[in-house]
Amino acid sequence: MAKVNQKESKAVPVILITMSILFLFIMLIVPLIVVITEAFREGISVYKKAVFDTYTIKALFLTLKATATAVAVNTVFGLFAAWTVTKYHFKKKKLLTTLIDIPFAISPVIAGLIFILTFGRIGWTHGILTALDIKVVFAVPGVILGTVFVTFPFISREIIPVLNAQGKDQEEAAAIMGASAFRIFRKITFPQIKWAFLYGIVLCTARAMGEFGAVSVLSGHLRGKTITLPLQVEIFFSEFNFTAAFGVSSLLVILAVIILIIRNVLEYKMKKAGV
Repeated sequence: MAKVNQKESKAVPVILITMSILFLFIMLIVPLIVVITEAFREGISVYKKAVFDTYTIKALFLTLKATATAVAVNTVFGLFAAWTVTKYHFKKKKLLTTLIDIPFAISPVIAGLIFILTFGRIGWTHGILTALDIKVVFAVPGVILGTVFVTFPFISREIIPVLNAQGKDQEEAAAIMGASAFRIFRKITFPQIKWAFLYGIVLCTARAMGEFGAVSVLSGHLRGKTITLPLQVEIFFSEFNFTAAFGVSSLLVILAVIILIIRNVLEYKMKKAGV
C-alpha cells in the first residue's frame, strides 16, 4: 500500500509539470512560432517592405512614445499611490485602493468611450480644451492618455504587498535617529521594493506596447498620426495583407523579448553587486 502511495505521489508532480509545459507550449510557444514563420513566408523582401513601411515606422515611434510616457507617469504616481496606501491611515482608504484597481475592472474600450465623453466634442471639457487649443481625442494625447490609464495599476499593485510586509519599524527608527525622508526611502524602503518595482515596470511596459482597446477608440485611426503598432496590425489584417500583419506583429515580439533580456541583465547585475 505504501509503495502504491509513493508511486502516486511521484506521478502527480510529473503529470502537473507535463500539463503545465504542454499548456505553455500550445498557448505561448506555438503562437510565437506562427508569427515568425508567417512573417517570413513570402521572403525577406516582403518582410522588409512591411516593417520599413512609412506608416509602420511612425506607428513604432508612437508606440514607444506612448509606452515611455505611460511608464514614466505610472512610475511616479504608482510609487505615490503605494506609499499613501501602505504608510498612512485615513478615511476612505479602501475607496482609494478600489480606484487604483478600476483599470483592471473596466474594459479598455469602455475607458476609451469614457474619455471621449469627457474630452471629445460632446464632453464637458470641450470648451476649455478648445479655448486652450488642446486636442485630446483623435490625437496623440488621447493615445497616451488611454495607455496611461490601462497601465496605471501595474507598478503600484506590485509594490503595495511588499510595503505592507515591510512594516514601519525600520523607517520609524531611522526617523528618530534624524535621517531625512529621502535618505530613509533610498537606504531602507527602496532596497526592499526594488525587485517588485522593476517587475512592475516590466509589466507596465509590456502592457503599454500591446494596448489596443482604449487606443483604438481614442485614436480615430488616423494613419500616420495616431496609429500604434497593434492598430497597424489590425489595418494590415483588414486589408488582407496577412504577411505584413505578421511582420509588424514580429516587431512587438522582438520588443517584448528585448524587455525580458533587459530585465534579466539588470537583475543579474544588481544581484552580483549585492544591491
